Amino acid sequence: MKIGLIAMSGLRLCKPEVLELGLSFPSVARRATEIEALPSLGLLTIAGQTPPGVDVEYLEVRDVDRCALPLHLDAVAFSTLTATSKEAYRLAARFRAHGIPVILGGLHATLVPEDAAPHVDSVVIGEGEAVWPHIVDDLLHNRLKPRYDARETGPFDFANAPMPRFELLERDRYPRFTVQTQRGCPLSCEFCASSIRLAPRFKTKPVEKVIAEIRRLKELYAKPFIEFADDNTFVNKAHAKRLMRALEKEHVRWFTESDLGVAEDDELLKMMRAAGCAQVLIGFENPSFKALDGVELNSNWKANRVDRYLRAVEKIQRHGITVNGCFVMGLDGTGPESFHDVFRFVRESGLYDVQITYLTPFPGTPLFKRLSEEGRILAEGASETCTLFDINFEPQNMSVSELENSFLKLAAMLYRPEFVEERTRRFKGHLRHRIREECSFPSRAA
Repeated sequence: MKIGLIAMSGLRLCKPEVLELGLSFPSVARRATEIEALPSLGLLTIAGQTPPGVDVEYLEVRDVDRCALPLHLDAVAFSTLTATSKEAYRLAARFRAHGIPVILGGLHATLVPEDAAPHVDSVVIGEGEAVWPHIVDDLLHNRLKPRYDARETGPFDFANAPMPRFELLERDRYPRFTVQTQRGCPLSCEFCASSIRLAPRFKTKPVEKVIAEIRRLKELYAKPFIEFADDNTFVNKAHAKRLMRALEKEHVRWFTESDLGVAEDDELLKMMRAAGCAQVLIGFENPSFKALDGVELNSNWKANRVDRYLRAVEKIQRHGITVNGCFVMGLDGTGPESFHDVFRFVRESGLYDVQITYLTPFPGTPLFKRLSEEGRILAEGASETCTLFDINFEPQNMSVSELENSFLKLAAMLYRPEFVEERTRRFKGHLRHRIREECSFPSRAA
């Protein structure tokens, strides 16, 4: 038996002018290219679980309507995000027309399985590792079920995490590779559609398994740049420090996502720099308490730390680690003034990189439920708008056109080459200061 593992690749936007006007600047274009080129770690991971005797083939599809179908496959498994779900359904239909069964998992299938089910032979809900061995066995015995729900099997134990089949990837195709060190997040942001939806309980992967994956990448590829596929890498400080000690010996460069708490631990920041951290992405969302009040559903964690934002950016970047600050435009409680607030914060903080997105109500999230009940979803079922750069909701304190126009103006200001260079120079100044500090010796004066 041969199973095809199919990743839906490519950046999706409904309005090309957003890309042309707001996202064509170097820092954003670079990040968009990196995200687009990231391989699907989820598919590579279940490939590592597939038993001997069953062949797997990793494929990436950009144009679902024109790509040649690999009809030698006995079954295919897709992973798709919401923005590409309709494309995945069209591709599924092409395979099914040839009698090839289709299995669909990932975030979209987990969030709205009832949307996916009519288009495929089997839907996977939750963590794929918890059910993939059962799926393969059922395929071998011609008894594939229409639904596999990982929540019914209990949470997957990361101590049993398989080695991803990185060798399935095409050589020299990828600028960076993904490795996961934890899953879930103890924060509960209303709009979040990340791994917290797959595994609500936060858990960490044993450090030795993380290091084994990195060493495997080093065997296969020269100087791999690692992107940790985590929602919040440093939330468990004890685990994070064990990981940093082990990473320091591997001599790799890496990028990850974190919350603001990383700036509150001097020891951890020093360890991150020594371990090769190039950049941390932090979801600031907005520099105003009013905008953040209620965004985090459990404890208002983010809103209660707004007054620490500026100091946090300066502290992290003084350690020689760049910060990519992310802001969500269109949050309830904000109006046109929020765009000035974000630009002022970026200017004052000297953020090295900046990412702005629209508030996006992903189906299946608490945000979507609330906005739907309030009658503020512009087009029900318009999954193709869930790109982070398209609008599908009615803002609270401005019109849709005001939100869109202000977004594009802010993008033009943030990514103006002179402003980008100004922030780059400021970071390099921090770096030179840090180097001087590390090279200086204490005075011997009595």
